[in-house]
Amino acid sequence: MEEEEAAAATAAARTVKDVSPNDFVKEYSAHLKRSGKMELPHWTDIVKTRRFKELAPYDLDWYYIRAVSMARKIYLRQGIGVGSFQKIYGGRKKNGSRPPHFCKSSGAVARNIL
Repeated sequence: MEEEEAAAATAAARTVKDVSPNDFVKEYSAHLKRSGKMELPHWTDIVKTRRFKELAPYDLDWYYIRAVSMARKIYLRQGIGVGSFQKIYGGRKKNGSRPPHFCKSSGAVARNIL
């Protein structure tokens, strides 16, 4: 029953806007990884994705996921650049006992993907 509903939903979907963002990113990142058209930089296992993070991502496929997410955002809103992606993927920096503040994400990752 659920498979029929999913098949009907994907058959009716024609653009990126019609598909769930989570499903699109998951499927397209898996496709990029399988196809081998996108090479991973040598630093993907040690780089932090945000300035305020302490560790690198645990998911080994984070680079594919970020690239697909950025491609989707460019498709939906043309004309965005590195600064916009830094704001989109930024987050809250913990300052210990002081109040948290917004902090941008890494610009090097966004530049490399673009």
